[in-house]
Amino acid sequence: MERLIVIIGPTAVGKTKLSIDLAQKLGSQIISGDSMLVYRGMDIGTAKPDLAERNGVIHQLIDILDPEQEFNVVDFQRYAQELITQINLQGLIPILAGGTGLYVRALLEGYQFNQAPSDELLRQKFVTLAAEHGNHYLHTLLAQVQPETAARLHPNDQRRIVRALEVYHLSGETVSQVKAAPSHLLYDAVVIGLAMERSALYERINRRVDLMIEQGLIDEVARLLEQGISPGCRAMQGIGYKEIVEHLSIVKDRLTAINDIKQATRNFAKRQMTFYRRMPYIAWFNVDDYQNYSSLLEKIYNHIARKFCLR
Repeated sequence: MERLIVIIGPTAVGKTKLSIDLAQKLGSQIISGDSMLVYRGMDIGTAKPDLAERNGVIHQLIDILDPEQEFNVVDFQRYAQELITQINLQGLIPILAGGTGLYVRALLEGYQFNQAPSDELLRQKFVTLAAEHGNHYLHTLLAQVQPETAARLHPNDQRRIVRALEVYHLSGETVSQVKAAPSHLLYDAVVIGLAMERSALYERINRRVDLMIEQGLIDEVARLLEQGISPGCRAMQGIGYKEIVEHLSIVKDRLTAINDIKQATRNFAKRQMTFYRRMPYIAWFNVDDYQNYSSLLEKIYNHIARKFCLR
């Protein structure tokens, strides 16, 4: 089995620094598991590590697409599987730095997804219904035919609700329905989970958002719009971008937009932890339990070294 190290945890917990430091110690490469880091020009709002932060470590699956190009879990599986094989053939252990829980779990457990067809006219019909009657109306339509799917989608997540309705009406299936998944992991993997006391994590999230604003997030979004990137495309619906688009459209004032980003990010972190708790093979490390970062890094490295019999 091919070897793999996975670093996951809620947003802002410290995955990026840990993965880079481990990659340096192991002389290895990082594969990004974040669905937003694939997009060029979307740097500040995604907390994308710049070249200085990467410190010479090769990062795969970063800056490979333009913002209006589609990227989904099936694409990620294909790219990541190829990279894992290539890096293992070099005698190295790749490090998957995760951010999108479904991507990581689908890769590790070998999810197989349906390839439901699409219909632009049908999709537009649902978008029009949402415009006329509101997102909650659309969510109710989904709940009538796919209650489980509706239960996991927020009523305002129009894009996913429309896609779920489209898939159901075209194929009668659940969107991204898993066809089969083995009971074991597809890789010889060690999966490290970083955790932190909730109030401390939320404080870090708030500080990170403030830093993004200081670094020029508003200008970044404005530049993307000036380049002709549609505010309705999937990438621009990401946390941070959606709220700033609304601010620039004078739908929200600056302070409201910033506070909404903080709240949405905190909610996202909570959902991430709920998702990760369904993955029993994660070895959790609570950042609060260590006096300093160096002791945490050493503990995690030793855990990995024992797994792979490293010196």
